Amino acid sequence: MENGSKKWGFQANKSLSTASAVTVRGVLNVLLDNLNKEDTRQLIPLAHGDPSAFPCFRTTTVADEAVVEAVRSAKYNHYAPTVGLLPARRSVADHLNRDLPYKLSSDDVFLTLGCTQAIEITITVLARPGANILLPRPGFPYYEARAAHSHLEARHFDLIPEKGWEVDLDAVEALADENTVAMVVINPGNPCGSVYSYQHLQKIAETARKLGIMVIADEVYGHLTFGNSPFVPMGVFGSIVPVLTLGSISKRWIVPGWRIGWLVASDPNGILQESGVVESIKGCLNISSDPVTFIQGAIPQIIDNTTEDFFTKINNILREAADICYEKIQDIPCITLPHKPEGSMFVMVKLNLSSLEGIGDDMDFCLKLAKEESVMILPGTAVGMKNFLRITFAIEPSALEVGLERLKAFYGRHAKKQ
Repeated sequence: MENGSKKWGFQANKSLSTASAVTVRGVLNVLLDNLNKEDTRQLIPLAHGDPSAFPCFRTTTVADEAVVEAVRSAKYNHYAPTVGLLPARRSVADHLNRDLPYKLSSDDVFLTLGCTQAIEITITVLARPGANILLPRPGFPYYEARAAHSHLEARHFDLIPEKGWEVDLDAVEALADENTVAMVVINPGNPCGSVYSYQHLQKIAETARKLGIMVIADEVYGHLTFGNSPFVPMGVFGSIVPVLTLGSISKRWIVPGWRIGWLVASDPNGILQESGVVESIKGCLNISSDPVTFIQGAIPQIIDNTTEDFFTKINNILREAADICYEKIQDIPCITLPHKPEGSMFVMVKLNLSSLEGIGDDMDFCLKLAKEESVMILPGTAVGMKNFLRITFAIEPSALEVGLERLKAFYGRHAKKQ
């Protein structure tokens, strides 16, 4: 790379390409590039958690009207404080307080550009030379990507399929050392569709306390449950261990494109304040982008005025779709389901390569499925589980049935001959 006799003094940061390659979006882009452009059938998207394009998952009119009113009021054309507008922070605190044995204040809440920025802020704040963080396997790969970007060592503990994808707490204790800063718990589970019991969450809190680490509770799918286990926020155990709660309106209100979330110090003992973590969060927000001001302005009306009928409708649709997914999978010999989903929008299934011909691994399976059937499924490699698949059931039930029928047909063509 020369400029006459002089070399240019810049070059790309190649580590960014490496980090982004292991994100869900990075893998989805590879699958999209592999679609057969001549296939005129509808693309069935069973690979990502954004059902907003389907009419049955349309957000509540309360949310629409709140945003319109915020824009037309002309009160939100200004820059917002870096921590977020006070009424919005207060509304989020009140929203979370419904499920907690103590009271959060607006000072505990920081608004972010979706839950992804909450992850970025958290990882950035905790990263220091020699530190490590404990991440679930399978999990959400954005944590690995951000940890790599911040030079924070990632160590992985397994989730146990036979126990409803519960955390292997013995593995957590074995992995942790004096440089471990936190463990991540995703509940309801992405990618597993699990919902943890009160008792299991309490054991997680007690284990983290014993190890002297905080819990990062990713609850972006909070309250999206439809099985036997109700959603219990990790913040309930904030008096046992300090918790950073991550959430957003993206999933429960089906508006991921609105890009507003929160990072909350669920810590009634004030440990996060005393340790300087809260001040570091504020410092990080001072050099970060803010959520759109008019969306912040709409948050109180969205949260306060959305009725339970809307949430019940969404959960009922997810329950129906999960049941369809569970039943159809039983008829596809190349995949097995360790645990029926009870929450979020996903299910993890094991790929049985021994029943297939010409399929090398989970990535090869998904690439060929996309090309041959215009069905996109996420390979388990993307979420830390090779030769598993993550299937999204949060789409129109009729489209889900079509997609799973195509998956069955794909198996029929590639089944190993007896």
